[in-house]
Amino acid sequence: MLLAIVENGEKRLTMSAYNHATLIEQDQHQMHGLHHPSRAKNIAMIERGDGVWLYSTDGKKILDAMAGLWNVNIGWGNRELPKVAYDQMMDLPYNSGFAGMSNPPSAMLADKLAGFFRPYMNFTYFTSGGSESTETSFKTARFYWRQLGRTEKTKIISRLNGYHGITMAAMSATGISKYHTMFGPLVDGFIHVPEGNPYRYNGDMREGETVAQAAARALEEAIIREGPETVAAFISEPVMGAGGVMIPDDGYFDLVQAICKKYEVLFIVDEVICGFARTGEWFGSHVYDIHPDIMQFAKGVTSGYIPLGGMHLSDEIRDVVLNAPADQSWMHGFTYSGHAAACAVALANIDIIEREGMLENSKTMGARLLDGLQGLADEFPNIDNARGVGLLAAFDVVKSVESREPDEPTAGVISDLALEMGVRARPLLGGTIAFSPPLCITADEVDFVVNTMGDAITRAGG
Repeated sequence: MLLAIVENGEKRLTMSAYNHATLIEQDQHQMHGLHHPSRAKNIAMIERGDGVWLYSTDGKKILDAMAGLWNVNIGWGNRELPKVAYDQMMDLPYNSGFAGMSNPPSAMLADKLAGFFRPYMNFTYFTSGGSESTETSFKTARFYWRQLGRTEKTKIISRLNGYHGITMAAMSATGISKYHTMFGPLVDGFIHVPEGNPYRYNGDMREGETVAQAAARALEEAIIREGPETVAAFISEPVMGAGGVMIPDDGYFDLVQAICKKYEVLFIVDEVICGFARTGEWFGSHVYDIHPDIMQFAKGVTSGYIPLGGMHLSDEIRDVVLNAPADQSWMHGFTYSGHAAACAVALANIDIIEREGMLENSKTMGARLLDGLQGLADEFPNIDNARGVGLLAAFDVVKSVESREPDEPTAGVISDLALEMGVRARPLLGGTIAFSPPLCITADEVDFVVNTMGDAITRAGG
């Protein structure tokens, strides 16, 4: 039943009081992402959010230091975006975006994004999320080379521990083995190379090489081994997210871009996590001076208030698409591409990020968060490698600083204890605990995250 309540002088509708136990029982009929029954026993049943805070049906208040799934950039409880969605839905919630039809919000968003990422990128295809964006990028790379008569250029090179989604081709590019184990074999034509992790590099290094040089060499060797005439594209996140919040070694992307140009390999940058002010710049590519051929986005474009993603193309690739013969059209599409309500929300979301100074807050609060995490690394002998860029940060739980051997079980315990004490962080591969709070976070809230994590480490035997 819906109830009308007044909050800060504003009338809104809400559901009547939930019965927590009943909801937990009902939820047993739902299959969740990364599903296993052990993860569904004591779930947090969230009923509302406000700023950086989540509130559960059993009365808990949790600071969501992961912003949902790296995506609620402007924070929870915003009243403007739902109104934008409502107003658009009352006029036109959706219409087919296939060739021959469009709608005002998708046209306006495409225009807003033209040149927004890079001046030479003025053409966007909209999807419903990150995995669809990845699939679209791969197919477009193949389409481009086929139109140029180079039909053998089909292979995709990605990085170990990189994450690009978990549909079949996206999963095949994702370099995290636990996502492959029960769904193999992978799609043919996907190759993984070392990721250039400056803390724990897993590739071959020659005397005198930096990690950036060794990782770039690994990419070049893979292209030569496969045959440059067979490699369509290389894909990379600016800052690796789900694979462990890996900050690239200095100079890595300069070397990678030169290699891609040398061997005529398209460079796809995956901005799904890093985009829309998460890194303190509009995109992670702006931090590392990345100039790709294709850019893909999702998550922060609407701050998670409604699903939307997309793919940006360079003007060169755009022209190839537009000049293709009719019988060789770009025969790709999704039902919800250019969703009217989603695009309207995205326009308003970008405006909020600009208007409320969230780029600068991401920088300043990110620096404060990183300073606090570094303090934990200085205090505790099993915490190391505090790192971050903007409000995307992490530290590693290790068995010893000297060995750098990850301690994933303890990282899980620390995360669970922190959640009990009111902070949601995310344990990842390699003993990493990740943080990506909403960009509206305040100094006091950052300090609460750091202090709570310190208490959790202490209780875990840190």
